[in-house]
Amino acid sequence: MHTQRIHEVLAEAIVGRHLLAHPFYRRWEAGTLTEGELAAYAEQYRHIERALPVTLTAIAAALPEGRARELVEANLADELGSPEPHAELFESFATAAGAAPGAPATPSTATLLALVRTATAHDPAAALAMVAAYEVQAADIAGSKSDGLRRHYGFDEDGTRFWDVHRTQEVEHAGWSLEALSELGADPDDVQAAAIVSADSWWLFLTERDELAPATAPC
Repeated sequence: MHTQRIHEVLAEAIVGRHLLAHPFYRRWEAGTLTEGELAAYAEQYRHIERALPVTLTAIAAALPEGRARELVEANLADELGSPEPHAELFESFATAAGAAPGAPATPSTATLLALVRTATAHDPAAALAMVAAYEVQAADIAGSKSDGLRRHYGFDEDGTRFWDVHRTQEVEHAGWSLEALSELGADPDDVQAAAIVSADSWWLFLTERDELAPATAPC
């Protein structure tokens, strides 16, 4: 019952903040992103992808031994090697998108990462709720991205593989995070509050992508 309640508050937290409803992803799905937008997106998402194993490692280390920690460690194990390290797998997409190496984080990217980092240092359950707020959407998002890349932008299987992996894995990852929060006895109100912060930060991350979009013809 507690797991169901955690699921409910996460769903409530993303009402009005569901990322597939954001104009940036709608343009991705429609094939109307302009020249350079995929590259810029990959340059920023790379920072987030590289930070996730660090976040999961810190959350797991802060949890007591038991089922909750094991679930977070299972998620981490996937990130680090199933089917290969995801940060490396991401580079196939980044290369196909034309992303430059070493691009610095923009303000919204830096803010999103800082919020998660601060939560991880002070309240691992809140940090896990922030991760879960994305994970419960992530399978659908990954599937939409992959389909759009193939349909509209000429990507092959190597270029979409990162998203193809996540369209299946994220279903399990979200379930693991919800179960871990339940095992910890996390307060649903606290989970919802952290999830709202996360959802707002992700929304602003995409809004910045729109605001920085070059005014050129669709790619």
